[in-house]
Amino acid sequence: MCIYVHWALNPHYFMSVSMSTVLVFKTTVSSSWEVGRLSPLLNALINENGHWNFDLEDCDNIFRVETKRPDVLTIETLFKKQGFTCEELH
Repeated sequence: MCIYVHWALNPHYFMSVSMSTVLVFKTTVSSSWEVGRLSPLLNALINENGHWNFDLEDCDNIFRVETKRPDVLTIETLFKKQGFTCEELH
């Protein structure tokens, strides 16, 4: 199951997407309920600066974020405070 959330409300989003960075994380998030719990926090963190999604069908429960302001430590800390592990994949 893939869960996608796009926050591309800016009409210039598609022109500026090439300036974004894609980060990929291995997580312990394993259900849509857990994604729903994280959604408000992730939306606030990513805001209009990108979009994010989970691939819960992947064995590593992948979290991808495309953003103009990558901050790996903040993302990993957000997950940790909510009781999940989150580790960037290189």
